[in-house]
Amino acid sequence: MPKISIVIPAYNVGDYLQECLDSVRNQTFSDIEAIVVNDASPDNVGEVAAQAAAQDARIRVVTNNPNMGTHRTRMAGVENASGEYTFFLDGDDALKPDMCEQLAAEIDKHPVDVLHFGLTVVAANDLLGNERQAFETFNNTPTPDSTGEDIVRDIFDETRGYKVDWRVTQRLYKTSVLKEAFNAMTRDRLGRSQDGYECFVVSAFANSYHSFKECRGYVYYYGRGISGTNMIDAAKYARYCGHFKADFDAAYEFADEQHSDMLHACAQGFQRKATEILANDWKVRVPEAEKVEAAKQMEAVFGLAITGRELYRFVRDDAYALLSDNQLLPHDADLNSWFSIANAISMPTDQVSADTIRFHEMKRIATSHMTNLIEKTRNTEAFQNYDKQDIRIFVTAHKNVDRFGSAIMQPVQVGPKNERFPWAFHDDEGENIANLNPRYCELTTQYWAWKNINADYYGFCHYRRYFDFSETAHEENAFGEIMDDYIDAKAEKKYGLDDENIARVVKQYDVITTPFGNLDVIINKYGSPRALWEAAPLLHDDDLKRCYQILCAMYPDYKEDAQDFFNGNKACFCNMFIMKKEIFFDYCEWMFPILEEFDKNTDYSTYSKEALRTPGHLSERLLNIYLMHHKRIGSNWKFKELQCVHFTNPEPAEQLKPLDITDKPIIPVVYAADDNYVPQLTTTVYSAMKNADPSYFYDVTVLQRNIAWDKQERMRGFFKQFPNMNLRFTNVDRELAGYELSTNNAHISVETYYRFLIQKLLPFYDKVLYLDSDIIINGDIAKLYNIDLQGKLLGAVRDIDFLGNLNVKHGKRMNYAKTVLKMQNPYDYFQAGVLVLNTKAMREHYTIEQWLAYASNDEFIYNDQDVLNAHCEGNVLYLPWEWNVLHDCGGRVGNLFTQSPNDIYDAYMKSRSNPQIIHYAGYQKPWVDPDCDYASIYWRYARETPFYERLIKRVVLANEPQIPEDVFLPKHERAVGEDNPIRKFIDPLMPIGSRRRDALKAIARVARGRR
Repeated sequence: MPKISIVIPAYNVGDYLQECLDSVRNQTFSDIEAIVVNDASPDNVGEVAAQAAAQDARIRVVTNNPNMGTHRTRMAGVENASGEYTFFLDGDDALKPDMCEQLAAEIDKHPVDVLHFGLTVVAANDLLGNERQAFETFNNTPTPDSTGEDIVRDIFDETRGYKVDWRVTQRLYKTSVLKEAFNAMTRDRLGRSQDGYECFVVSAFANSYHSFKECRGYVYYYGRGISGTNMIDAAKYARYCGHFKADFDAAYEFADEQHSDMLHACAQGFQRKATEILANDWKVRVPEAEKVEAAKQMEAVFGLAITGRELYRFVRDDAYALLSDNQLLPHDADLNSWFSIANAISMPTDQVSADTIRFHEMKRIATSHMTNLIEKTRNTEAFQNYDKQDIRIFVTAHKNVDRFGSAIMQPVQVGPKNERFPWAFHDDEGENIANLNPRYCELTTQYWAWKNINADYYGFCHYRRYFDFSETAHEENAFGEIMDDYIDAKAEKKYGLDDENIARVVKQYDVITTPFGNLDVIINKYGSPRALWEAAPLLHDDDLKRCYQILCAMYPDYKEDAQDFFNGNKACFCNMFIMKKEIFFDYCEWMFPILEEFDKNTDYSTYSKEALRTPGHLSERLLNIYLMHHKRIGSNWKFKELQCVHFTNPEPAEQLKPLDITDKPIIPVVYAADDNYVPQLTTTVYSAMKNADPSYFYDVTVLQRNIAWDKQERMRGFFKQFPNMNLRFTNVDRELAGYELSTNNAHISVETYYRFLIQKLLPFYDKVLYLDSDIIINGDIAKLYNIDLQGKLLGAVRDIDFLGNLNVKHGKRMNYAKTVLKMQNPYDYFQAGVLVLNTKAMREHYTIEQWLAYASNDEFIYNDQDVLNAHCEGNVLYLPWEWNVLHDCGGRVGNLFTQSPNDIYDAYMKSRSNPQIIHYAGYQKPWVDPDCDYASIYWRYARETPFYERLIKRVVLANEPQIPEDVFLPKHERAVGEDNPIRKFIDPLMPIGSRRRDALKAIARVARGRR
C-alpha cells in the first residue's frame, strides 16, 4: 500500500497534462501512486496518460465512458485509490518536487483525517497580478485545527464566519474516510460548486483536521479552465445556476439522510456562501448588456429573495465604497443599472422566510447607502453649479421644503440646525451673524451672502414666497400676494421660475422688489407704514421711533425719505429684493450698522417671541427708505416690481416607504377618513385588530387631509397594544389637487375617492386590503387578504342594495346601469366598501389621473363605486357575502333587498347569521341611532376605544330633539357618583341639568333595560 494516492481528473487538459504528470513523477518522495481518470476527453488526454503510465508503474489510468463530469470522475479515482492517504490534483495544475515529501512528514507528525495545505498561485491568461495575489493570500491564510463537528462548522457555519475554505483539492485525506464519504455522496452529475458539496460530506465524516498552510507545493494555475474572470453570456450563467442548485440540493439531501440539524444548517451556510460566489460571476463576468437576462435566469433557479439579496449586496458594497472614499456616483456607473435591476424585483409582502428576511435587510441597507450616495452626488453637483452663477437668489429656509429646479435660486438654512440640510448653504458658515437669527430673521442670510459670496446680482426670497417672473398679472389677495399651493413643475412654468427666464428678467434691471402696495387698499387699509406698525399688537411703537432717530443721527440725508415713507401710503414687503452687486453691498454697509446700533440700545428681556423679531421687521422699513432715497437723489437705477407668490404647502410630498421592522408576512390595510370621522375610524381598526391573526404583521395606512396631530397621536398610543401593527397617516391633498371631486349622495364623503390613490401611494405592495371606516370586522382580515384574486383587478362583494333597485318595477336603476355605467351585466355590480385590490394589475391598467378623471363624471350616483364598477366589470373576483354584510338601514332588508334575485337574497340572508364584516352603509349609523341593526356589536368595540365619549356625544346630539320630556325625570339615584373620575370629562361636555345630560342618562337607562 503506497503512502499517498494522487487522483487526477482529466478532461480537455491535454495541453497541460504532461506538465502535471511530470511533476508527479519527479516527486522526491517515491511512495506514491497516481490515478489519472480520463473523463472521455475529446483531446489527447488519453494518449498523454497512457504514455506516462507506460513509463512509470506508479501511474494508472481509469477511463470514463461516457463523460461523467468532475464529481463522478473524482469518485472513480477514489474508488481506485489504494494509498493510506489521498489528495486531488487537477490535470491543468502541478506539484513542486518536494510536495509529497512535506505531506508525508507532516501527516506522520499529525495523523489526522484531513490535512489542509497551502498553494502557490501562478497567473494564467494574462490575469492581473493583484487578482492572483488576492486569491493566493486568501487560500493560504492559516486556519485553526479542529475535531468532530467543528471541522464542518468552521467551513460552512455562517455564524462562525466561514473561517475555513472548502477547496477539495487543497487537502490530504485519510483514504478510508474519503472512500466512506464518497460512497455516501450523490452519483448525479454535479457542476461548478461540487468542491463545496464534496468538502461538506467529507468533513462531516472526518474526526480530526490539521492546518499545514506553510506547505505551498501545490501549483495552482489561476485562469486555466473555468477559474478567473473571462466573460460569459447569460445562457452560460444560467447553466452555472443550475449546477450550483444541484450541488445545494445534494448537500441538503445528505444532511437529511444523516438526520442532523447541524448539518442542515451547514448545508444552508454552504448554499448562502456559494450563492455569493455564483453571484460574483454575474457582477464580474457577465457583460452589462446581458445582466438583466442573467438576473432573470438566476431568479428562475433560486427565486426572488435569494437573487434580489445578491444584487442588493453589490449595490451595498459599491455604494458604501464610494461613500467611504468620498467619491461621487458617476452618471454612467454600472452601479446605477444594478440598482435598477435589483429594484425591479418585486417581493410579495405575504411571503416570509429566512431568505425573504435577509432580502429585505440587504435591500434596506443597500437602498440607504445608494440614497445617500445619490443625494451626496446631486448636492455636490448642485453646489458646483451654484458657484458658476452670476445671478444668485438666496432662498431662506428653516425646515425641509420643496425646491424649484433652478441653479439661480439657492437655498440657505437658517435658525437652529439640529439637522443640517445637505442640500442647502448654511448661514453659520464663514463670516456670519447666525446667532442673531431669532431677532434678525432672514437678515442672517443677507449678511452671510454679503460676506461670503461673489456674484453680479444678489437676490433674496423665502421658502414659501417667491417672485413671479412671468409676464402675466395674477390675482392677489388682500395682502397683495398671489396665493398658490405647491412648489412643483406646474408652478415653475406658471410663474417663469426657470433659470433662463429669471436671468432674462433680472439682467434688465438694477433693483427688483415686490410691488409698492397702496396701504389705503391692502393689508386692512391702515393707510400708512406708521399706522400699520402701530396696529401690530406684538410690536413696540417706541422701537420704530428709536430706529428712526438712529437713522437720522447716522444718515441725516435720509431723514426726508424716512418721513415721506412713514407718512406716505406705499410700501413693499417681505424683505424680498434682487440687486446688482455694488448696490447690494452699499445697502448692507448702510443697513446693518443701523440695526447694530438699535440692538445695542435695546433690552429684549421682556419681549415676546414675535417682538424679538423687531430688527427683521425694521429692516423691511429700512429697505423702503433706502430705495426711496436713491430714487429721490436720482441714482438712475432701473427698478422693477414683481408680484410675490405665496405657496401654502411648501413641504415635500410624503413618500411612504416599505416596512423593515418585522419578520412576519405583511398585510397592508388602507382606510380613508377625515378629522370628524376619527372615532369611527378607531373603532373600525380596533375591531379588525382584535380579530386579526397574530402571525401576520398589519401595515395600516390612513389616507387623510385634515386629521389633527393630537388625534393621530392618540390613535398611535392606543394601537401600541398590538405589536404586530404599524399605523401611519399620509396626507393626500397634493394628489387630489386640481380635481373637482364631489359626491351626489349626502351620506358619502369625498374621502371615498382616496382608494383610487392606493396603487400610487403604496407602490411597493402588489396587493392591498381597502376597508371603509363605517364597518365592524368580526372576522380575521388575514383570511380575506389571502383570498386568491386569480389575476383579477379586485375582489368585492356584490351590492344587494343596488341589485334590489335593479328589480324595482318601473325603476330607473337598470337603465342607469346600462346607459350611464355601460355595464354588460348590471347584476355584477359590487359594493366598494370592502375591497381586496390587485394594485399591481391596477397600475398596469389605469393611472391615478385616469381614475380621478373618471370620478369627475357628475352623472354618477355613487361616484367612486360607480367608477370601479364601470371600469372593472369582467375583471372582478366576487367574495363570499359574509365579508361585506350591509346592515338593515331604514328597513331596506324587507322593503328592497327582497326584490333582488332569489339566490342573491338567500345568500345575503344566510350571511347575516355569521357576518365577518358588518357594513353600516346609509344614513342609519350606530352613532346616530343606537338601536339600529347590529348596533350592539358596534358598541362592544367602540366602548373600548379612547374616543368612546365622542361617539356618545354624537348620539346625544343626534337624538336630543326626539327625546320626550318625561324621560328626563330622575327615576334612580345617580349612576355616577360625585367622586367618580368619569365626571371630569362628562360634566364639561354635558353639564348637570342640561338636556344633553338628561339625554345621555335616558339612553343609558334604555341600554340597561330600565325606565
